[in-house]
Amino acid sequence: MTYATKLATPETRNGTVIVAVLRLAIAALVTAAVIATVAEAAGRTVINPFNMFGYFTIQSNIILAVVYAVIAVVALRGEAASPALNIARASVTTYIIIVGVVYATLLAPLGAAGGVPVAWANAALHIITPVYALADWILFSDRGRIAFSRLWIVLIYPIVWVIVVLVRGATDGWVPYPFLHPDTGYGSVFFYVGLIVVVMLTFGSLVFWISGKRSLLRVP
Repeated sequence: MTYATKLATPETRNGTVIVAVLRLAIAALVTAAVIATVAEAAGRTVINPFNMFGYFTIQSNIILAVVYAVIAVVALRGEAASPALNIARASVTTYIIIVGVVYATLLAPLGAAGGVPVAWANAALHIITPVYALADWILFSDRGRIAFSRLWIVLIYPIVWVIVVLVRGATDGWVPYPFLHPDTGYGSVFFYVGLIVVVMLTFGSLVFWISGKRSLLRVP
């Protein structure tokens, strides 16, 4: 896909608006789900925002909402997404797919203990956004082909997140997930850090591979 400063033709304008509205709706859903989650927690205890917003699920969904909102606004202004914005969309698509896969395979079997206490918000953040993001990436043509030489970009956010988690675990003792706690031993911790890197590269490669395939629905 070649990027242009303006969207291609008037015939595709309606499709552009529909897709933009869908993405804004997902951004709004994420916002509402995060607010509901915070409100529920605030009703039970005093919230530490560094803990509340330290979870990969919460952060990935917020990043998704921001990226989708920016892409939607750019499209509604009659412009095409830049290559940087395209890579940002690919990266957050990778993160949110992993959120969905981990939830479905590891957390959902735990019931309420494996998710967000607010049922609809849990479904929004763990199921709806991952499914939509994958469908959005597959279906809509307003994505550019991304070279695998840029796959390392997908690792930037997860590595920063892991570093912050490890520092917090070693200082104030808080970690979002037990397998990253230093009390389990740093051999175990770094095994999981390596696993995170492998998982990110695997799903990132899938997302990048899809970027080179023909989309099902034409959007400039």
